[in-house]
Amino acid sequence: MPAGLEPLDIGVQIPYYFRCPISLELMCDPVTVCTGQTYDRSSIESWVATGNTTCPVTRAPLTDFTLIPNHTLRRLIQDWCVANRSFGVERIPTPKQPAEPVLVRSLLNQASAGSGPFSVRVSALRRLRGLARESEKNRSVIAASDARAILLSIVFADVGSIPSELNLESIAILSMFTLSEPECLFVATDSERVSYLVNLLFHSSIDVRVNSAALIESIAAGLRSPDLRAQFSGADGVFEGIVGLLNYPLAYPRAVKIGIKALFALCLVKQHRERAVAAGAAEALIDRLAEYEKCDAERALATVELLCRIPAGCAAFSVHALTVPLLVKIILKISDRATEYAAGALLSLCSSSERAKREAVAAGVLTQLLLLVQSDCTERAKRKAQTLLKSLRDSWPDESIANSDDYAGSDVVPF
Repeated sequence: MPAGLEPLDIGVQIPYYFRCPISLELMCDPVTVCTGQTYDRSSIESWVATGNTTCPVTRAPLTDFTLIPNHTLRRLIQDWCVANRSFGVERIPTPKQPAEPVLVRSLLNQASAGSGPFSVRVSALRRLRGLARESEKNRSVIAASDARAILLSIVFADVGSIPSELNLESIAILSMFTLSEPECLFVATDSERVSYLVNLLFHSSIDVRVNSAALIESIAAGLRSPDLRAQFSGADGVFEGIVGLLNYPLAYPRAVKIGIKALFALCLVKQHRERAVAAGAAEALIDRLAEYEKCDAERALATVELLCRIPAGCAAFSVHALTVPLLVKIILKISDRATEYAAGALLSLCSSSERAKREAVAAGVLTQLLLLVQSDCTERAKRKAQTLLKSLRDSWPDESIANSDDYAGSDVVPF
């Protein structure tokens, strides 16, 4: 084998100097550190993020953590990829460089300059929003510049007036970040700020409504004080606004995703679950449950189980013709977590309603539960399934046990 080359596969060899010294993989975004060594950006960033302060190759101290893009090496790697395309090597894309901290600070200064021209301030926020959308790295640079505090001050500068483009752009940027507890307190401890934010859930623009919901979810999840969380979650109109996102007539995945996250965060406060039910949460969740992606379905089912823990929730879900059949069908279909939540919701429904028991049995819940207790699902899910089997024993047709091969192999003891 020629010096400087290592076998990549049977038909192609990769030059060692195209490999990252940390990951030993082909570099996609080569950057040079202060010692003169070049690494793939993601690898050296991970190295530094774990607390290392030395160069991995030379072991010399990294006195400067600036990463300088090695454009020449990246172009050579791209040329090599193109030359070896016939061997299945794909050309690495030209990476977008992360935002410069100096640029971010300049844009924040322009946006927060109260005496500056309105159009310049809005333009600065739009550019900042574009940077935040580009990459997680950019969002880290923006967050490190105290952007969240600055943007919050812009959003709530005048809560008594009609929201301006400046306010709405700031909320759009904030919706991409997780707020710290002090930042959550800044909003939650002021009733006018809370009302201002909730009112945006009814804005004519669906994007504004979704961004507001994202901010509400971040605050509800970030408050540690149970009393303050309960106070914030009980704001007038908040459940109606969030449920409205779930009922949005057009296909808008982000509205669904954020609406479910916000509803779940608000429903963690037990004393407000009746308000969620009164706002139509049960119907909204069940109507589209079959359409949700895995993560959204899991969170929606967790919310269903929470609401089924109160009588009003059980009643609302019971009257929906699709509730029980859908929950039965979901068992063992989506994920272990979804199965656990579905079993928990069915347990609450069947414990409170004879009609729900009959519907569950008719939908085939017996077979599903028997399969569940024999599966590799979570122990909590199995306990819920076993409890549900016991509660349904008087609702089973006689032949469903006597003729069930599944039951004979189950670890559930016949009653």
